[in-house]
Amino acid sequence: MRKLQSTSDMEKLRKELLRKQDSSKSCISICSGTGCHAYGSEKVVSAFENELKKQKLEGKVEIKRTGCHGFCEKGPIVVIYPEEICYLQVKIEDVKEIVSRTIKAGRIIDRLLYTDLKTGKVVHESEIPFYKNQTRLIFGNNRKIESKSIEDYIALDGYNALGKALSEMTPKKVLDEIKKANLRGRGGGGFPAGRKWESVCNAPGEPKYVIVNCDEGDPGAYMDRSLMEGNPHSVIEGLIIGAYAIGSHKGYIYVRQEYPLAVENTELAIKQAEEYGLLGKNILNSGFDFTIKIHRGAGAFVSGESSALMSAIEGKVGEPRPKYIHTSEKGLWDKPTCLNNVETWANVPFIINKGADWFKTFGTENSKGTKIFSLVGNVNNTGLVEVPMGITLREIIYNIGGGIPNGKKFKAVQNGGPSGGCIPETQLDLPVDFDELNKVGSMMGSGGMIVMDEDTCMVDIARYFVKFLSQESCGKCTPCREGLRHMLRILDNIADGKAAEEDIKRLEELSEFVKEASLCALGQTAPNPVLSTLKYFRDEYDAHLQGECPVKVCKELIQYYIDPEKCKGCGLCLNKCPTGAISGEKKGVHTIDVGKCIKCGACFEVCNFDAVSKISGKERNLKELTYN
Repeated sequence: MRKLQSTSDMEKLRKELLRKQDSSKSCISICSGTGCHAYGSEKVVSAFENELKKQKLEGKVEIKRTGCHGFCEKGPIVVIYPEEICYLQVKIEDVKEIVSRTIKAGRIIDRLLYTDLKTGKVVHESEIPFYKNQTRLIFGNNRKIESKSIEDYIALDGYNALGKALSEMTPKKVLDEIKKANLRGRGGGGFPAGRKWESVCNAPGEPKYVIVNCDEGDPGAYMDRSLMEGNPHSVIEGLIIGAYAIGSHKGYIYVRQEYPLAVENTELAIKQAEEYGLLGKNILNSGFDFTIKIHRGAGAFVSGESSALMSAIEGKVGEPRPKYIHTSEKGLWDKPTCLNNVETWANVPFIINKGADWFKTFGTENSKGTKIFSLVGNVNNTGLVEVPMGITLREIIYNIGGGIPNGKKFKAVQNGGPSGGCIPETQLDLPVDFDELNKVGSMMGSGGMIVMDEDTCMVDIARYFVKFLSQESCGKCTPCREGLRHMLRILDNIADGKAAEEDIKRLEELSEFVKEASLCALGQTAPNPVLSTLKYFRDEYDAHLQGECPVKVCKELIQYYIDPEKCKGCGLCLNKCPTGAISGEKKGVHTIDVGKCIKCGACFEVCNFDAVSKISGKERNLKELTYN
């Protein structure tokens, strides 16, 4: 590995790397992100290595351990190039057949292909509806790059933007291009990155710092993790360019403790960039110096907030600071600091390479580019999706997500993590961008998108997220610390059927107070799940006040009942009941003792005859009266 002295050196290296690549040579690309690791992708990789040896194909077929491909529920994912044959949920026992039939004989294995309900089997990855309906600008290279290889990144024009910035552009020109592109922060706030950079650049004081925020504490969100695992060089390149524009010579990448693979791959990427002379002193002989250090966060949700994150890097408790002091002026160690999230930095090389005008062809008037979402919940196709700003919720959920499983009806989608609002079916044609989501009481957030079907209780959902946020509040400010606790108590009472109409009013007042008076964005946005569910699903709250959970989720408002006409007396429920609440003779009707029942649902899950059902207290009284 040689140090690159100039952009021409880098271009020579890129040409050398491309010459070594044989486009006709078979390449087995295997997803090696955390999700596929959990499915055993590393064992699949080992099986391929062994099988290629056995069939004397070692050296003739390349294996790439790539980052996350996005279609996480279908892992491990294997894509065979140059044909782009995509096999899903590949197991060790499939490997021999793939090598024999597909690699050697060019035949397709139908059972490993994606099955589209309308068109049948789909061979090529790009034709699978989940991928076909996306625009993968930032995330697309994950499937093409060996996650531990800087050479793969350079071959795909990696670090070309850095060379262009250092050799052809002044720091001001770089800054102006980012401002012109109107790149807004992808971490949730949507603040224009160029304006933030400019504030740090113009702020008095040295040194200046730049930070990558890879804290990502939202439940179910893993966009940043997947980029740091699969293509860390794209983030590092964006950070170096940003540092050059701002006048910073020291950067930090803040990664939460639960992301060991992201840390491992990023540490290696930094080392590789240093060895090539793309980090350190006099980068590409430009006179610009820059170094990066990784800081592992302890996992507190509130540390994703910018000032709390900086406090954590300083070795202090991760608590937010008052907002009248801007971190762009007094951030890390009271010096001017620019913090953006992983996805924001990853956009920078594209903007510098292709120009602001190109970037602005994607998105809406005020929200440019694409956004990566974590699509999870009650939807057929779950995983990471990248779409242009302005796409509708309906297009994401139905065209990419494949709709709601098991013929259920759509009920709501929550955007923006635990602090996002719940959006009903009437708003499904809403364009997804920063401003439109805010108008309906939700937010872009970091990109979490949780789909809910007709069996979801919206009171229970609001309670779940308020409980999470209450536990994650740092406690520094009273409105957030105490306000969320009181909101949770009220929601608990509503879910238990112990609340009255005045409690709803008190809940609304508390929500508005917490929103207005909290110190940081955690408290300011925490009431969104409550306010949005009250706005769009008020009837469910009213039903709970009457002692009814319409979808029979809230445990205190339901009971389990065995229908005597359906019960076959098989005894499965009796054997599974942990408290002995079920009684009955073999082949005789079984009954449940309400006093002993803890409502665990074990009987409901094991019954093969649909004899066990969840009913409200009122329904049970009627059924027992009829039965007697």
